[in-house]
Amino acid sequence: MQVICLEEAAFYQLIESVVEKLRKKDNDVGDRWVSSEEAMRLLNVKAKSTMQILRDTGKIRFSQPQKKIILYDRASINTYLERNAKNTF
Repeated sequence: MQVICLEEAAFYQLIESVVEKLRKKDNDVGDRWVSSEEAMRLLNVKAKSTMQILRDTGKIRFSQPQKKIILYDRASINTYLERNAKNTF
């Protein structure tokens, strides 16, 4: 058995870097698809019918893994918002 000794500061720095990498990895996968409620919040949309129109016209990508579950691609929401952004004068 081999024992590795670290100073306290180095140990905590190592732990923080590992935790940061794990959070980044989780966010990369978890944030790609968002629920209908989250998509509506991001777009500031109040009606589900508006989300239906955005899906039907192909303006926002979505996935429907089950009949009543619809998930929206966060990147397509951001692209949609950028496309419709107006520049200031």
